[in-house]
Amino acid sequence: MDLDDDSPPTDAAAALRLIQDQRSATARRLDPDARLLYWPWGVAWLVGFGLFFLQFTPGEQALVRLPGWLPPTVLFILLVAAGAIQAVVSVRAYGQVTGDSARRGKWYGYAWALGSLSVYAGLGRIAEHLPPDLAALLWSATAVGLTGALHMAGGAVWLDRDLFRLGVWISVINLVGAFAGPGWHPLIVAVAGGGGILVAGAIARRRQRQRQQP
Repeated sequence: MDLDDDSPPTDAAAALRLIQDQRSATARRLDPDARLLYWPWGVAWLVGFGLFFLQFTPGEQALVRLPGWLPPTVLFILLVAAGAIQAVVSVRAYGQVTGDSARRGKWYGYAWALGSLSVYAGLGRIAEHLPPDLAALLWSATAVGLTGALHMAGGAVWLDRDLFRLGVWISVINLVGAFAGPGWHPLIVAVAGGGGILVAGAIARRRQRQRQQP
């Protein structure tokens, strides 16, 4: 009986290649495409906040006259769609993962959900007493600020430099936009924020491919 096919490789280089191949296969299976985690959010910010800029431009005249309900509705739908895509991709990739990593991910998701609900509940009671342009600035600056803080927190939890740097970038442009005032904030967030998320997704995907190469 020939047992050569079942025996482990005796050559050290062959054994190392086998380990690297298995590690790369595991990484491809458990590491979801970063573009699916980043790009839906980037598109949502680029389009959603772009509509806010068209409606609440600096000065008296709007660039494009839009129904008042359109920008927040479009932004909300795009954000929900991005969240749904991220949830599906994450469940497929990490659904079988257990232990501390799974617990961190679950608790981080709870932080996003409860933090957003509590913040938006408070904003809803305040924004109705403000002029429309200031109410829009309050909503967008608070939401973007929360996003930046949670990105930095996620980067700290998983020691992910790219995620932490993205959180810093989002926080900085949010500060710049808030000080620039109504009209400028959505433009800065749409271009620098949405564009920054798209770039971050492309960089993360390139690094994924490097890790997944045997």
